[in-house]
Amino acid sequence: MPRLADIAPESILLAGAGRAILLQIANPAIGYGVARHSDFALRPMKRLNATLSYVYALANGSDDDIRAMRRAVNRAHAPVSNPPRGAAPSAPVPDLRAATVTEGIASAQPAAVSATAGRQDAHHTDPRYDARDPQLQLWVAATLYDTAITLYEKTYGPLAPDAAEHVYREYAVLGTALQMPLELWPETRADFRAYWDHAIAGLRVDATVRSVAAALLRAQNAPVALRAGMPLARFVTVALLPDALRGAFGFTWSKAQQRRFDRLMAVSTRVYRVLPPRVRRWPSRRYLARIRVTYGAGTP
Repeated sequence: MPRLADIAPESILLAGAGRAILLQIANPAIGYGVARHSDFALRPMKRLNATLSYVYALANGSDDDIRAMRRAVNRAHAPVSNPPRGAAPSAPVPDLRAATVTEGIASAQPAAVSATAGRQDAHHTDPRYDARDPQLQLWVAATLYDTAITLYEKTYGPLAPDAAEHVYREYAVLGTALQMPLELWPETRADFRAYWDHAIAGLRVDATVRSVAAALLRAQNAPVALRAGMPLARFVTVALLPDALRGAFGFTWSKAQQRRFDRLMAVSTRVYRVLPPRVRRWPSRRYLARIRVTYGAGTP
């Protein structure tokens, strides 16, 4: 039965990095926080490296690796808070687990965001952002899980139901390793799908968020090799986005583009599946080695 430790180090999942980030910043609390506090659009590899180090440490690292990355992430998050202009409330993606899973707990509050992506009302104020907000950590973990499982199943086919549930439960650690309580993670995949669909409907992409996405996909300050690959990365990112968000970000998508993407995935996954595991998982080993050099963490 596949486990998190088997799935997370598959390097084909890196193709979903842009999708995960755009989903994250479509939550206005995260999008505005990134716009104000983060330089990831100017230094895209910094955020990518931090995220991959965190995921690989949790999935395949030693206890020392995990402790080192938790400390690093918490230090990075400590000063990152975006107080709203005026008196706007925080705008987390809603927690549906309370409403759909646990008996006797008050219903989740509706999202304090517009349900129509790409539109701002005249009274819009910047949402509050706190990188340690458990609800925002839930959303980030959800985007990482959904992106990973989408690409894994495109590559290897659907997981058996029992295996899929097991892997899903393991992915909760991406949030619980920080400040997210386990009870925020929807209990089953069906509960997650209800949470996900409701969350997607509550995302909002406005001019500020679109500018962050555009800067990210231009990657002007990235290494030359990364910039050379950005047209393909942009194409794959747009292909993997939920339909509702493509237009909100200003992307167009045609049937011809979908056919091109389907052909690309068919060829890429066929080649990828015959690669030796050591080759497929080389990036995870490299990141774990760098964690141990940087933070003095031990080997498993």
